[in-house]
Amino acid sequence: VQLQASGGGLVQAGGSLRLSCAASRRTSSNNGMGWFRQAPGKEREFVAAISWSGSNPSYAESVKGRFTISREKGASTVYLQMNSLKPEDTAVYYCAQNRWSVAGSDPDRYAYWGRGTLVTVSS
Repeated sequence: VQLQASGGGLVQAGGSLRLSCAASRRTSSNNGMGWFRQAPGKEREFVAAISWSGSNPSYAESVKGRFTISREKGASTVYLQMNSLKPEDTAVYYCAQNRWSVAGSDPDRYAYWGRGTLVTVSS
């Protein structure tokens, strides 16, 4: 399975971006999907995840109320709408496919990872 993330770029603080992640295999629609990010010099961290059906989204505390993860039920593409962006959101964002149908924050539960897309938020 190949995951292709897109939508990153440079934005001013307070702005918005929408990331997309498309899976190469149609059967990926049966799997939970997640977004993680890694800022320079920092560990990779969980951002958001969603189940195969598009229900039960979960978020890191740092992005709750600002980011929204979504997908249509049965679709292999997942989105991350990012609003009210802050400079501390600057990172490479990775999408990943869960081994199972649920959402989750544990990166060990994710079998496939995309290459990442860079998000830079200027102050």
